Amino acid sequence: MKEQSEKRLGTAVALRYTGQGAPRLSAKGRGEVAKKILRLAEENDVPIHEDEDLAYLLSTIDLGQEIPRQLYLAVAEVLAFAYALSGKVPPEKDVTKAI
Repeated sequence: MKEQSEKRLGTAVALRYTGQGAPRLSAKGRGEVAKKILRLAEENDVPIHEDEDLAYLLSTIDLGQEIPRQLYLAVAEVLAFAYALSGKVPPEKDVTKAI
């Protein structure tokens, strides 16, 4: 158990969400790479949410891939947090096209 916990420490991921499909993994890394991801986020006023378990799970996804359905709820909560911090609203979907 300790080994698994140590693997999670120092992991950072970045997600990109355009409003189309599911969010995609745009960056991931551990150690120095994780520090660089966080530094770039801070420099660009990108909200940061700390959740080492979620970061670890997302880090197992290939770059550019959509997040798996099992993580939709957790990621939706993070996106809502990010939108609230930035004062933005998520992109609207035109539901009339889906009918």
